[in-house]
Amino acid sequence: MWGGIEATVNRTGRGVSDQIRLSGHDRRIEDCDRIGALGLTVLRFPVLWERTERAPGVLDWAWPDARLERLRSLGIAPVLGLVHHGSGPTWVDLRSPGFAPGLTAFAAAAARRYPWVEAWTPVNEPLTTARFSALYGLWYPHLCDERAFWAALLNQIDATRGAMRAIRAVNPRARLVQTEDFGRTDGTAPCMAQVRYENDRRLMTWDLLCGRVVAGHPLYRHLCDLGFGTRLAAISDDPCPPDVIGMNHYVTSDRFLDHRLELYPADVHGGNATMRYADVETVRAVDIALPDWAGHLSCL
Repeated sequence: MWGGIEATVNRTGRGVSDQIRLSGHDRRIEDCDRIGALGLTVLRFPVLWERTERAPGVLDWAWPDARLERLRSLGIAPVLGLVHHGSGPTWVDLRSPGFAPGLTAFAAAAARRYPWVEAWTPVNEPLTTARFSALYGLWYPHLCDERAFWAALLNQIDATRGAMRAIRAVNPRARLVQTEDFGRTDGTAPCMAQVRYENDRRLMTWDLLCGRVVAGHPLYRHLCDLGFGTRLAAISDDPCPPDVIGMNHYVTSDRFLDHRLELYPADVHGGNATMRYADVETVRAVDIALPDWAGHLSCL
């Protein structure tokens, strides 16, 4: 049985939201013992870039050192997460050219510090993070721009590839555990083109890491038209396929697009370049039985 610490640390207009601190976990090393008592054998655990590199090149390992040693003594194998819905320390962000090299350097330092750790998630849910940060504008850098969204995603993919190269230079047995939201989009008939696009897009974290976004992929030409052809070629020429895929699904992951705007409050109205539609959680909009896990997998 596996478990995980809720480790989101992100920037918003109101400052930094640190779930590790808000939950009190940062002050309770005895949480490790409680987790061990549950019978867990693997634990996703945060050694977050933002919390560890306090200034450029200044790394404070005291907090993760103590907790990882406690987990090790309990026989719990960690999956170390380095960015969890964040955008890196304050001197970089998801659009920054320094994001991928910075995370790569931090991953190398973490691997040297913990050479016995074999499972890593350099970036949790890259596509979800890019959506909330650069497409919906909710997290830093608070953008609502499709090209910025794709740039943010590609930066995180490059950071993951670089981080795993650096980690495997220390520990060749290191495994990439790649997580992503697995929500599905449905909608009314006039919204079907956008529905298809979003269902293709939801797989892009894994498709990119596996080097599958090449000619013939449903979104390849679109990204080339946005100016990302060279970056796609570099990724497909040097892929970093996950060893373990984590398909995250929440009751509000599934989305429903509806062209009948009058049925919905204005704050859920959205659209694309050609039409307007409401974008809501399927569970709140449709009185039908939602697909189960097998149903979601069968849609791939």
